[in-house]
Amino acid sequence: MTWQVMLETILNNTIMYATPLIFAALGGVISERAGVVNIALEGFMIVGAFAAAVTTIVFGEDLGWGAAAPWIGLLAAFLLGVIFSLPHAVASIHFRADQVVSGVALNFLAAGFSIFMVKNLFDGAAQTTTIQFPFEKWKIAFLYDVPVIGKGILFAYPTSYLAAIAVVLVYIFLYRTAFGLRLRALGEHPHAAASVGINVYLYRYVAVMLAGGLAGLGGAGMSIAVSSNFQHNTIAGHGFMALAAMIFGKWHPIGAMWAALFFGFANALAANGQVLGLTQYVPAEFLNMLPFILTILALAGVVGKASAPAADGKPYVKGER
Repeated sequence: MTWQVMLETILNNTIMYATPLIFAALGGVISERAGVVNIALEGFMIVGAFAAAVTTIVFGEDLGWGAAAPWIGLLAAFLLGVIFSLPHAVASIHFRADQVVSGVALNFLAAGFSIFMVKNLFDGAAQTTTIQFPFEKWKIAFLYDVPVIGKGILFAYPTSYLAAIAVVLVYIFLYRTAFGLRLRALGEHPHAAASVGINVYLYRYVAVMLAGGLAGLGGAGMSIAVSSNFQHNTIAGHGFMALAAMIFGKWHPIGAMWAALFFGFANALAANGQVLGLTQYVPAEFLNMLPFILTILALAGVVGKASAPAADGKPYVKGER
């Protein structure tokens, strides 16, 4: 295998595996910048992957929408992610429940709900049928044929380009709009924000719902671009990797994107270790563990120090200081 082919394989797979993490990490950034801890990213990704796979199968095969079906699947993933985020929003914002416990509960609920629905919709099978109209990679001339490096380096799915656009939009939203400024203020000092007329509850609800929708898009990227189906291990901890990417990226959309690419690189090595010949030097089991080892290191704060927003995870009680 030439170095160009190896570089193409690694880079393409890095982008492919990083894309779902970018979406979910962006959702985590929005939620936690507003002061709501969101452990439920894993659950939102699960229901998003489920919704996207089922919707794409129904619209693509049963209704004959063909190549338009995965786009409907993306919309379904976003909407179900938003809907599924509401219990977490109500519990953590309105009833001031422990936000970590609420998120963990939703992760379990998402896993059980999705598999239950799959078995009911697909005659008792534990996974959906193979998606016949998944996303195809887009060939963009100036990105596909890179001078010196070669062809096929940036040959990505539409979801990858959407993820890059989402990073820019979330950055503008948080740092270049009045709504984003108010939302970030809630994560630092919600009582000060409330004193100038900001509706803390409303803004936090919006933040959690956006987090659910974006993480749902991340799950959709896994099912209709990577695996071409949905089963119990389609997400397999990627929501927690996205959470680690958010922390590693210091609760900033650009930082979260780079961290997601870093974890995507680890996933690419694990998935293609044998093809790249890495298993001659490193046991395959270690390569498979690598993404999760890096996740643990990031969450433990070993790789770089990060400070969360001051009010992150602290329930807001109107009138109290």
